[in-house]
Amino acid sequence: MESTTAKYVSQKISKTRWSPVSHSSLQQPDIFATGSWDNEDNKISIWSIGNNGSPSLEDGFEGDPQLLCEYKHNGDVLDLQFLDQDRIVTASSTGAVTVFRYHQNSQTISVSHSWERAHRYPCDNAPCTGVVCSSPDIVSVGEDGRIIIFRADQEGVIRVIENADSSTIHAATYLRTTEVLTVNSIGQLKLWDLRQQSNTPSQILSLSGDRVPLHCVDRHPNQQHIVATGGQDGMLCVWDVRQGNTPFSLMEAHSAEMWEVHFHPTNPDHLFTCSEDGSLLHWETSSQSEMPSFLQGGRNNSMISRSAMAPAGGNQSLINTWLSGDTSKGRLETTHMLPSQTLSVNSLDVLGQCLVCGTDGEAIFVNRQVPV
Repeated sequence: MESTTAKYVSQKISKTRWSPVSHSSLQQPDIFATGSWDNEDNKISIWSIGNNGSPSLEDGFEGDPQLLCEYKHNGDVLDLQFLDQDRIVTASSTGAVTVFRYHQNSQTISVSHSWERAHRYPCDNAPCTGVVCSSPDIVSVGEDGRIIIFRADQEGVIRVIENADSSTIHAATYLRTTEVLTVNSIGQLKLWDLRQQSNTPSQILSLSGDRVPLHCVDRHPNQQHIVATGGQDGMLCVWDVRQGNTPFSLMEAHSAEMWEVHFHPTNPDHLFTCSEDGSLLHWETSSQSEMPSFLQGGRNNSMISRSAMAPAGGNQSLINTWLSGDTSKGRLETTHMLPSQTLSVNSLDVLGQCLVCGTDGEAIFVNRQVPV
C-alpha cells in the first residue's frame, strides 16, 4: 500500500483516465484527467503526478497529484476518454458529447466542439452513457438505445443507428477500427460492423437466463476476439466473440455492481476491476502457463467453470491457444489495491506501472508501482 497516494478533491469522481504516452518512449504516464458527478457544479480536471520534470525522490515517490487546470462540465460526466494527448471527449447526463482541448502551454482547457442533446427522448434528455474513440472517430452510446458516430473535426453527425437497442446501452469498445461492441441493461453484448449500412447487429451474445445488466466492457489488447465484461451482480465474465453466444468463464469478483474492467494495455495477463462495493481488484496469472487463468475456465475457488465447447469443425488449435490449457498450471490471484473502502470506486485506468482510480468518497488514488 505504500505506493498508493490518496488525494481528497471535494467532489465525487465518476471517471479517471491517463493521457496517452507514446509507446516508443518508455516513460511512465504523468498526466491524467478526471470527471465528476452528483455535485452542484461538475467539472473535468487535469492533474499531474510529476513523473516528468520534477526530480524523483530516493524511493521514487513524489507525493500528491497536482491540479493543473479544470473546466465546468454541464451535467454529470458519465464517461471520459482521451482522443489524443490534447483532446478529451466526455459523455454527459444531459445527452451531450463534448470534445475539450487541453492546452499544455497555458495549462487551460477549452471546448473544441459539443454535440448538445446527441442522445435524447422525444420530450427530454437521455443520458449519454459511454464514448469510445479511435481518432478522429468518436462513437457514443446512450440510455436512448442510440449509437452515434462523430468525427472530431466535423460539425455534423456522421451516422446514427437509431434503434440499436430497446434497452439502455451502458458501454462500448472497439474490437477493430470497423467494429464496435456494446453492452446493455439486459445482459447482452452486440457486435456492430460499421461498414454495413444495416441498423442491426452482426452478432448478439448474452448471459443465459438471468438478464443481469452489464455496465462495462474491455477488449483484450492482443486477442481482439476476447472481451471482459462486468455488471450488476459483480461477476467478471470473459467472452470469446468467435465462439458461441455465452460467456466462456464467469468469476465472482465483487459483492455489488462492477463499474469498470480494464486489461493492462501492454501486459494483458493482468486485469483490473472496480466496484460499488468500494474495492479495486488486480487479477493476475501466477504461473508460467501460456495464458492467464481467467481465460482458462478452470475450477479455481473464485471461478465458476464454464469451459467453452468447440463447435463441430471449429478451428481447435486456434481456440486452444487462448481458451484452454492445463488449468493445474494456472492459478488466478486477486489482490485488493486499496485500503479498506466503504464508498463506490467508480472508475480506474492503468498505463505502464501507474494506476489511478476515483471514488464517491471524493478521493483520487494513484499507485505508481503496480506490479505488472
